[in-house]
Amino acid sequence: MSKQSVRKHHALEKHREKEKTRSNNISSNFLLSKHWKKIYPIGLHKTSSSLSLSSLSLSLSQTSNDSSITDSSSITPLDQKISLALRLIASSREKKEGSSMSNKNVARTVISPTCNPNPNPSSEEELMRRCNWITSTSDKVYVQFHDECWGVPVYDDHQLFELLALCGMLMDFNWTEILKRREQIREAFGGFNANHVAKMGESEIEELISNTSLNLAESRVRCIVDNAKCIVKIVREYGSFSSYMWNYVNYKPIINRFRHPRNVPLRTPKAETISKDLLKKGFRFVGPVIVYSFMQAAGMTIDHLVDCIRHKDCVNLAERPWRHV
Repeated sequence: MSKQSVRKHHALEKHREKEKTRSNNISSNFLLSKHWKKIYPIGLHKTSSSLSLSSLSLSLSQTSNDSSITDSSSITPLDQKISLALRLIASSREKKEGSSMSNKNVARTVISPTCNPNPNPSSEEELMRRCNWITSTSDKVYVQFHDECWGVPVYDDHQLFELLALCGMLMDFNWTEILKRREQIREAFGGFNANHVAKMGESEIEELISNTSLNLAESRVRCIVDNAKCIVKIVREYGSFSSYMWNYVNYKPIINRFRHPRNVPLRTPKAETISKDLLKKGFRFVGPVIVYSFMQAAGMTIDHLVDCIRHKDCVNLAERPWRHV
């Protein structure tokens, strides 16, 4: 074969190879376009969002082995490269979005109004721990009585007479109702001066009974007057009503260290003893429960719970020497 023939043969072979390659490329592009229409009919040029790319990548991965579209032998290397590229793009964008969402969530956590940046209570009310029977719904006058009066040792005769009378009213009212009218009651009974109350005549008693703002039953008013007469006798015999009452606890308050409200008694053997003696001397409405309430209010017994802010203060007052006023 001549050299010219050989050259023509090589040129013809190269031309055939080029034509074959061109035919394969056209066939591949047609096949890929056919696949896209089945998997994502809208077309890539319609949107470039990460969601669309992610959906296409997922669809490609799910249908790559689907014989209803094509078998594995018909997938060209170009198909595989495009599919891989789409997955990488979608994965990259998903990571960026995930990081962005994570940062936003962190920001929400930091600035969320439901998260308290300062866990320490700021108000004075929250810093104070009181006995469990003082709640957020307790009236201010009752809270004030707990914080300033209840459990503080009382030695004045007038104050002791007043507390005994108020505790007797617990049979008809609660502490809040009594304390709201405390000033009116005190004024009505002359500051609970036993000498003055003991001398009240029938007209004065009737006036107190008819006083609607006091709202006291006739038996209650007459009881207070009769008890005043008993106190006058006690003062003559013992020097003071204070000396008589504090003698029952050896002139020193009983300090209890209760942790729970259920531990605080309604009556005690000591209260029963005092009640019996008062009844013998002519006092009325002085049962053991009323007497123990009086002992608590007058500081003859310290019944603040141990975790109450007033327990330590009242204990310190109780440990002082008895002061007769």
